[in-house]
Order: sequence, then structure tokens, then C-alpha cells
Amino acid sequence: MGLFDNMKARLGPARDKVSDLARQHGDKVQHGLDKAAKAVDDRTKHKYSDRIQAGTGKAKEAMDRLAHLHDHPDGTPGAQPNPPTPPQGPPPAS
Repeated sequence: MGLFDNMKARLGPARDKVSDLARQHGDKVQHGLDKAAKAVDDRTKHKYSDRIQAGTGKAKEAMDRLAHLHDHPDGTPGAQPNPPTPPQGPPPAS
């Protein structure tokens, strides 16, 4: 087993725990992000509002991805994402 595989195996439970916490407390985290963004925007006298809003949006998207890391397409939690489906139809002529 290589170093990368070893680290992946050890970090797997931590990733699952973070995903569970993001699912349980996502609304609180997003509220905190909004509050922090407003405080920073006020302190910078709205000079960087566009950048602050973009960063806040990206942080919220990351939280959403963490919260839904193991969801089924039908919305039930706990499953791995579906693997990509192979292309349909005959193989291309060479």
C-alpha cells in the first residue's frame, strides 16, 4: 500500500464525520458565513463587497458539497455517488 492510499484510508472516517457535521449544522455555518462577510464588508467600508460576496458564495457551495457528499440521487443519505455510465450505442468506426 502506497503512502497516498494509506493517508486516504486514515482520512476516510474524518471526511465522513465532517460530512455529517456539515449536514447537521449547515444552516448555522451558513449564517455564520453571512455574519462574518457583513462584518468584513463593514470594516473595509464596502470597498471589496464583490470579492467578499464571491468568497462567501464559494464557501457556501463547498458546505453544500460536503453536506451532500454521500447522498443518493433520490435524496437518501449514506451512499457513495454513482459511477459514470458508459456511453450507449455502437462503438465508433475506425
